[in-house]
Amino acid sequence: MEQRPRVGNRLLAALPPADIDLLAPHLRKVSLERDAVLVRSGDPIEQIYFPRSGLIAFIMDMPNGQTVATAVVGNDGAAGILSALGPLHSPMTAVVRVAGTALQISPARFHAALSRSSALRNTVQTLTRTLLAQFQHVAACNALHSVEARLARWLLQIHDSVDGDFLPLTQEALSELLGVRRTTVTHAVHKLRTSRAIRSNRRGLIEIDRPRLEAVACECYEVMRRRIERIVAQEDMTPRGHAPHAPKMPGTRNPLLEDEAPRGTRTHGVTSVRPNGH
Repeated sequence: MEQRPRVGNRLLAALPPADIDLLAPHLRKVSLERDAVLVRSGDPIEQIYFPRSGLIAFIMDMPNGQTVATAVVGNDGAAGILSALGPLHSPMTAVVRVAGTALQISPARFHAALSRSSALRNTVQTLTRTLLAQFQHVAACNALHSVEARLARWLLQIHDSVDGDFLPLTQEALSELLGVRRTTVTHAVHKLRTSRAIRSNRRGLIEIDRPRLEAVACECYEVMRRRIERIVAQEDMTPRGHAPHAPKMPGTRNPLLEDEAPRGTRTHGVTSVRPNGH
């Protein structure tokens, strides 16, 4: 049996080997630094990121300078994937909220592989549908549910994408997720601490008690999770073709086989400037 490479990103790992081979020579491992801006709203999308660890938040920038998160992705998603549809300016700002690593590829290289792989096209469609589902649920949740219930939902979503029960989230990041001022965040955090759903300290870490947090969260978390799972399951059951095997050059090194990003590698065009807070 052929051994699959340890890709680290679930979207890429689900591809047939021949389709991964179309991307592998052009993928570069990069570090995702906390609070780094991968692309700003209105800027051209110059890179696509497939997280292996960490978390990326999609931020909507409002004319008055306020910002609000509309979705998050971890190693089950990608950022910049809409560039596969053609030259595109980013409709949102993408910010690293939990540090990690990612596989990076230029839109031109990705689009070239996309034209040769129906499996890769199906993957893009699946990701687009899961992001749309997340956007829809977040919009409805923001309109209908209390701040503490929404905070619990976000914390559960983030916990799904990181290791351990300590979430490295600042007051600014929480304010951005909820679309409220920091004073409101402080009040919501206090309520969750009173119910012992979370414990926080001064180093920007939030320790969660998942069962208690699930009891506080609104139903949106579970509804969203089930809906996205159905979308992914439907994709898994859909018969798909795959790219013809491309010949491998002798001595070619497959970057997907390495477990860690090279020391000192940084994302192309990444800055450490944060989006405007509240």
